[in-house]
Amino acid sequence: MERSGVACMAKRPTILFVAMAGSIHAARWINQLEGRGWDLHLFPSLDQGVVHPELRGVRVHHSVYGPRPGSTVGVPQSGVNVYSYKLAWVLRRYLNLRDPGYRARQLSKLIDRLRPDVVHSMEFQAAGYLTLEAKRLLGGRFPAWIASIWGSDISLFGRIPEHRARIGQILAECDYYGCECERDVGLARQHGLRGAVLPVLPANGGFDLDAVRALRSPEPPSRRRTIMVKGYQTWAGRAMVALRALARCADLAKRFQVVVHSPSEDVKLAAQLLAVDHGFDVKVLSPELPHAEILGYHGRARVSIGLSIGDGPSVSMLEAMAMGSFPIQSDTSCAAEWIVDGQTGLIVPPEDPEAVERALRMALADDALVDRAMAANWAVTCDRLNQATVRPRALELYDRALAEGRRQ
Repeated sequence: MERSGVACMAKRPTILFVAMAGSIHAARWINQLEGRGWDLHLFPSLDQGVVHPELRGVRVHHSVYGPRPGSTVGVPQSGVNVYSYKLAWVLRRYLNLRDPGYRARQLSKLIDRLRPDVVHSMEFQAAGYLTLEAKRLLGGRFPAWIASIWGSDISLFGRIPEHRARIGQILAECDYYGCECERDVGLARQHGLRGAVLPVLPANGGFDLDAVRALRSPEPPSRRRTIMVKGYQTWAGRAMVALRALARCADLAKRFQVVVHSPSEDVKLAAQLLAVDHGFDVKVLSPELPHAEILGYHGRARVSIGLSIGDGPSVSMLEAMAMGSFPIQSDTSCAAEWIVDGQTGLIVPPEDPEAVERALRMALADDALVDRAMAANWAVTCDRLNQATVRPRALELYDRALAEGRRQ
């Protein structure tokens, strides 16, 4: 039998991400796949109607979509279209309250329609749980599933009974598991991981080293006059502890400007009181500030403080290391896999202002310590956080999943 003269076009590899569409970390990870010619889609794990402005090359599937002022240009977006962003917000809220399971059904229908080669859920408590529900609804065949964690998805939530069971179910059913630190490889196995472990890589995709150099002050840390504080005060963040530690060592610390980034409203208020009550020069950065400007502040800081009760390798710590700022980081964040306590940073308990005060006094008084740390942390940045090195390894993950999935 003669073959038709019309060549059959092979289907482009299709990857569906289930992730926070408004997250800079998701955007930067997905952007690594740009230029491969793959068909990329994103189903938001948090139904908020937002897309991060850095996201490129992917179609975003909202549940309800209304045009948003300043929305990402060039990113195709779809959903139940309405004329108003505010109306879309009301409809999403109504659907979530009336029918909490509708998002899993939407995802399962999208998977059934797209027939992706790979589904990649990025983070467990929103994306992973949602993907697990969709898989249960579909039954039978399911695309190759990469389940990756962010932060404290297992190390913190794995200790809570109501989460432990679902975490175990994801780890039993995913085909591939990705994480940012070796700690979470062992924890996943303890929770019943059956799938293949992917290489440990930073979720932010690493840094453009040329851009980092351009933003970093040429001055050594010992001559810098800024202290950076990560302003998260949430279920995990402990910015208030950092501010209390600063107040405790005001005699030394108020010689420096305190810059608070990513603050919540209560942290803004506490920072203002630190200035009034203890004579600090405090600057609170706008949450809308471009990421490059935040990097620039790290690049002019002597010390960067980041505290939380649960995290992976904190992105703010990695940014501080890249920008030459001496990191003081909580011991709940895989920090020991990146810095040497007492040499290239200081690792502290997240809820002990006295311990943070002691670390801060050491970092502010010892010029040789912070200058030596800058050189050592730059070497780590070049070795483990270079975007040019991280990207090929990230692409290999998908090449592997696509090849193995098609053989099956």
